[in-house]
Amino acid sequence: MTTLLSFLFALALLVFIHELGHYSVARWCGVKVLRFSIGFGKPLLTWRVGADRTEWSLSPIPLGGYVKMLDEREDGQIDPRDAHRAFNRQSLAKRSAIVVAGPAANFLLAILLYGVLAMSGLQEPAPILGTPPAGSAASAAGITDGDRVLAVDGTQIETFSDLRLRMIDGIVEKRPIELRLSGQGGERTVAVDARALPEGELERDFTRTLGMELRAGAVVVGNVASGRAAEAAGIKPDDEILRIGEQPIRRARDLIDTVRAGADKPLQFAIRRGTTELQLQVTPRGETEAAAGDGGSQRVGKIGAALQQRVEMVTVDLGVVGALTHGARKTWDMSIFSLRMLGKMVTGDLSWKNLSGPVAIADFAGQSVKIGWFAYVAFLALISVSLGVLNLLPVPVLDGGHLVYYALEAIKGRPLSERFMQVTQKMGLAMVAGLMIVALFNDLSRLLS
Repeated sequence: MTTLLSFLFALALLVFIHELGHYSVARWCGVKVLRFSIGFGKPLLTWRVGADRTEWSLSPIPLGGYVKMLDEREDGQIDPRDAHRAFNRQSLAKRSAIVVAGPAANFLLAILLYGVLAMSGLQEPAPILGTPPAGSAASAAGITDGDRVLAVDGTQIETFSDLRLRMIDGIVEKRPIELRLSGQGGERTVAVDARALPEGELERDFTRTLGMELRAGAVVVGNVASGRAAEAAGIKPDDEILRIGEQPIRRARDLIDTVRAGADKPLQFAIRRGTTELQLQVTPRGETEAAAGDGGSQRVGKIGAALQQRVEMVTVDLGVVGALTHGARKTWDMSIFSLRMLGKMVTGDLSWKNLSGPVAIADFAGQSVKIGWFAYVAFLALISVSLGVLNLLPVPVLDGGHLVYYALEAIKGRPLSERFMQVTQKMGLAMVAGLMIVALFNDLSRLLS
């Protein structure tokens, strides 16, 4: 239910903003608007607003919406008193402005959302890398523990998510990726070879596959389950686990493996609580669980405590002007990135398996809501950018296709023939339907796998 509601809210908001852009500029240009619809199909709810009695409606199929304007090509004979308010009677400049206004509204929403995140003190992991596994591409490149990535292929970065985003081009193009690092030996430049990555790795955790993991910080206790071994021993939330016996705990996995192997055996935990180091004896409760592979069972130890692996964070905390500037830059970067990835799909440099549809979007909506409002707002901003870019593609039936019509009309000096527009719009509709089918197939393949 969380996934469904968060998905429907995202769709309704983004479609409403997009259509509100068309509607607002149409009204500003003096065009009469007949209907404003969120969704397609027979309206579930309608009401009329304003002197023009514009019909506002909510329809059952939520995958889009539309603004219907007075147009002699569609409505036939119209009241002569309203002829000057018909869309088809407007100048090329006005018609183009009305069409552009939809995607522009999505970009403005993304700028605002990214700006809100920046003003709220957005926290993200710093791009500080740990010791890479032996034999990995990062190890071969000479990356060492504590190296901070300053730039990728000459572009400065601030966060680990920036690092991942900037590396995608090199991964798609199967070439070495240039990283500028700052470490114990000062600043230096290395090249991480992405050519050996398996096919389809872009959809997974490619930084880990390359050996570029975040430098692990303290292992800290999150929640402690009531009545379990951790609570009985006196472990509390926010305790930092330093050692078990003589073994240092550098990763949550170190602690989990040690506890699982120590079923019903007393283990000596060294923890830090505030500024004080304590010694606590914890006896993991042995529990039987299915063993991997052979279908048998094994006895493993559990203490009933959730763990957190802390990493160094950077905070993006800006004033209003700086935040909106950051939002505009982020929106621009994501727009260009989306166009480049689409271009690589068209040229065959990137698999069409990377195209996602409504099922994947719904899944991401639900996951982001469970993480928190920061993640959900970032998700809304990203989808708003994607919607703006998609609608500007030069495909008939999309806003970008209408702009192509107007450009051809300006070159010819007269409107295009109805026949030409009907044929090309059918072709455009087939293209959009094909993309939707591919995206839905990819979504279902991911679910089934």
